[in-house]
Amino acid sequence: MQSIERPLQRHGGRLQHNETYCGSCYGAEMSDDQCCNSCEEVHEAYQKKGWAVTNAELIDQCKREGFLKKIDEEKGEGCNVYGTLVVNKVAGSFHFVPGKSFHISDFLGDLIMLEKPTYNVSHRINKLAFGDYFPGIVNPLDGVQWTQDKESGMYQYFVKVVPTIYTNVKRRTIRSNQFSVTEHFKDYEAGHYRTIPGVFFFYDLSPIKVTFTENRMSFLHFMTNVCAIVGATEHNDTEIQIRTES
Repeated sequence: MQSIERPLQRHGGRLQHNETYCGSCYGAEMSDDQCCNSCEEVHEAYQKKGWAVTNAELIDQCKREGFLKKIDEEKGEGCNVYGTLVVNKVAGSFHFVPGKSFHISDFLGDLIMLEKPTYNVSHRINKLAFGDYFPGIVNPLDGVQWTQDKESGMYQYFVKVVPTIYTNVKRRTIRSNQFSVTEHFKDYEAGHYRTIPGVFFFYDLSPIKVTFTENRMSFLHFMTNVCAIVGATEHNDTEIQIRTES
């Protein structure tokens, strides 16, 4: 195998004078002269093969860089995520997982897939909307919190998005969306990229569109309704008195 000399390794350690190093990709090489000189490069080689790294302890580059120690030091840490996604009007998904992601067929998988994951996917959704706000809208996931009380796994939200058009009394139109949601938790399976730990949102668009239109009632219409209500009230009162006297 050809040796490739690099003045500075990607893991941060400088090569000694006249030192050559070409790390193994552990069977994931795309060519005979490919080198994996860091834990990240091994992961990248595995992702191109569609493989999962199930035991980083056996990878020399990961041991040298203290990969597992870094993971242990990050236990208990969390993050606050906010932002906006622009997507096409077709079914899709987005997710929050530890590590980096890569694309396998029609699914996104995680690069850091250890044999016994200790990731805690407890989470709280402060706000989630599929479009602009309009009066009366209710987003069912706002304020939702889930706490993990067993081994790690995939927490899945299946969202049905309903296109909605809201028009106020000034004829200002807001095109937005409402949605309904169901939830499911799937236990983790070691080495199986379809059950990686994380929080996943799968959304689909409804073929039905909902339209809300505000109309201002005229004064004459208002007075007619008031008179009708008053008349019905007096009629009921008279009927009660007649029945009582009888």
